[in-house]
Amino acid sequence: MTRNFNQNHFALFGLPVSFDVDAGALERAYRELQREVHPDRHAQATEAEQRIAAQWSTRSNEAYRILQSPIARGRYLLHLNGIDTAEETDTAMPVAFLVSQMDWREAVESARRARDDAALDRLGREERALRAALVGELRDALGRADWPAARLCVRKLRFIEKLAEEIDLAAEALDT
Repeated sequence: MTRNFNQNHFALFGLPVSFDVDAGALERAYRELQREVHPDRHAQATEAEQRIAAQWSTRSNEAYRILQSPIARGRYLLHLNGIDTAEETDTAMPVAFLVSQMDWREAVESARRARDDAALDRLGREERALRAALVGELRDALGRADWPAARLCVRKLRFIEKLAEEIDLAAEALDT
């Protein structure tokens, strides 16, 4: 198994470095790579070869997971361009966005307390529309190499991911 561990995730799957990824091509390349590197295929190999196969399998799983997700893919593209999204440490966000996040969370909590499944469904649809719009903004920002705007989109999408989790948890609570 001769592969270059230093290649980026796109090269690993033979894909162009781009925000827009052909999902079918990614899936096919992933399956093909897994057939080659999966540890079960190397069960009779030396211990060193088994370790290498396990490392490649882990790397291909991680790369696939990242390239499948628009948010993770955007974050990764920023990383390839030397941009740290600093999502864990940089809490500065536009005030209007933060206020809207507080409003969303209050609406989710209110719907949960009222056991209002229809309101949670509506909030879920609105969240998905907002996510789609932000993914579009991210695509555009990356396309024009506007790293600050792309970084902000990724950070906003991280908030939206958390909001989606809260909506899902509230909906699950109604089901129990």
